[in-house]
Amino acid sequence: MTPAARLQAATDILDRILSGTPAEQALTGWARSSRFAGAKDRAAIRDHVFDCLRCRRSFAHLGGSESGRGLVLGLLRAQGIDPEPLFTGQGYAPPPLTAKDMHQPANTMSDTTALDCPDWIADDLRASLGANFRAVLQALQKRAPVYLRVNLARTTRAQAARLLEHDAILTKPHALADTALEVVENARRVRQSDAYINGLVELQDAASQAVVNAVPLTAGARVLDYCAGGGGKSLAFAARGARVTAHDANPARMKDIPERAQRAGARIDMTQTPEGLFDIVVTDVPCSGSGSWRRAPAGKWSLDRTALESLLQVQAKILKQAAGHLKPGGVLCYMTCSLLDAENADQVTRFLTHAPQFSLLAQKQFTPLDGGDGFFLAVLQHSS
Repeated sequence: MTPAARLQAATDILDRILSGTPAEQALTGWARSSRFAGAKDRAAIRDHVFDCLRCRRSFAHLGGSESGRGLVLGLLRAQGIDPEPLFTGQGYAPPPLTAKDMHQPANTMSDTTALDCPDWIADDLRASLGANFRAVLQALQKRAPVYLRVNLARTTRAQAARLLEHDAILTKPHALADTALEVVENARRVRQSDAYINGLVELQDAASQAVVNAVPLTAGARVLDYCAGGGGKSLAFAARGARVTAHDANPARMKDIPERAQRAGARIDMTQTPEGLFDIVVTDVPCSGSGSWRRAPAGKWSLDRTALESLLQVQAKILKQAAGHLKPGGVLCYMTCSLLDAENADQVTRFLTHAPQFSLLAQKQFTPLDGGDGFFLAVLQHSS
């Protein structure tokens, strides 16, 4: 495909997303109906789509409309590329520019437009991030790095890096976790690499690795991953020597855990009804996802105040339920991939007010300025 044809494909996919189709579904649907597109074409189109979703407000301003065409025009203008030679209407290129397309928007944008921040949540983010508000929002406009977690139960970080290099995948250690490698070249080859296939590395954000490593864990401890999802943290705890039980309110989310555990050489039990009491209970609760908006940018635009208030209620309910599975003297870990105090420190404070048998051992907030996603961890100790 030509560069212009890729832009038109991105335009069509963005129009589907803007009409309500989930981003991954829209991309998959286009790929299935466009078998002529090669791997490099699909990768380039995906990059265009996600770049536009991250910067939806500012690109719509630059492109003149909140449509697939407007966002793609905004993308090109943000990159300093003249769209006219690409918008020719020839072959599979976008139709030629109209007089409306040629009209250059005003140079000034509102602060929230320039930062691609929904207006309704701007004050919450300012209050939560303080002096880092602008820098964090700017970081969320860019693509996230690709990180790998090295399975230290089977190899070392240096050995994993050398094995990846044999498959032309270049990495460097990341300071957030002693298990973390940042992929600096050929990230799209990771799933085909020997290191990945043989369970020596897993795709996992560096901040997510850091919060797992911050949980006080002794070898053989019984850990309940209460909101396990795809099992990334379950696998990380198992690699540290824990006996892990994975649970999720929606068991379908855990469907990949058996295959991932087999690849990693780990044992993870899965259950819908956790039995007995555990040394450590981990709750990576449903949240706004504001810390990972650069990975899942559509969530930034679909979230609203009503949804956030509903999430706060769900989080409080899960924290209370999870506490009931903990041994006396055990550790309860509350996690989110959120940047908002309302979902993080405020939620922990409310829980402690009604649960005097718990005390706060540690609390940590990561932002994209640390290199990984935004992530929050509170470690709560149950009195023995």
